[in-house]
Amino acid sequence: MDKKMRKGSKSDKPFRRPRKKVCALCSEKIDSIDYKDGERVRKFVSDKGKILPRRVTGTCAKHQRAVVDAIQKARHIAILPYSVQ
Repeated sequence: MDKKMRKGSKSDKPFRRPRKKVCALCSEKIDSIDYKDGERVRKFVSDKGKILPRRVTGTCAKHQRAVVDAIQKARHIAILPYSVQ
């Protein structure tokens, strides 16, 4: 048994670590996020209008802060809604 088994697991499946998400903005070499670019900013907002967290989107901390600022600016000038009805 060279594969690791999860302790307390009832199944015989080996434990798999999920793949680490790569920041899409770093891979595209984007330095700043434009709040006027509605299509790019909408990718980081859920269908209910909430900002998606890093663990869901896979962005790095630097870009997540920029995304949050861009979403807030876009909401302020009515490019994005604050909430979906």
